[in-house]
Amino acid sequence: MEQDEALQLAAAFLTNSQRDDEPTLVIDTERVRESNGLLIVPYNSAQYLASRDVREQLLDCWPILVDLECGDMRFGTLDERHLWRNPST
Repeated sequence: MEQDEALQLAAAFLTNSQRDDEPTLVIDTERVRESNGLLIVPYNSAQYLASRDVREQLLDCWPILVDLECGDMRFGTLDERHLWRNPST
């Protein structure tokens, strides 16, 4: 799967998973990257991404992980933090 297609699927996944009581969530396109066959797609509130003001940042926004081979996607977990903290290609 191409990265552009995976990113579009991740955006739809994020939209479908968003609750009505949450602020608008947006993919942080500047920080999307590939690691270990996964597209790592971070996101946060639109307000934070517009300002990058840490006071606006939402916590507990685990990135979306898209398997580029099969297209499966899910939110990352704390146990997988090494995938986006220390990425490898």
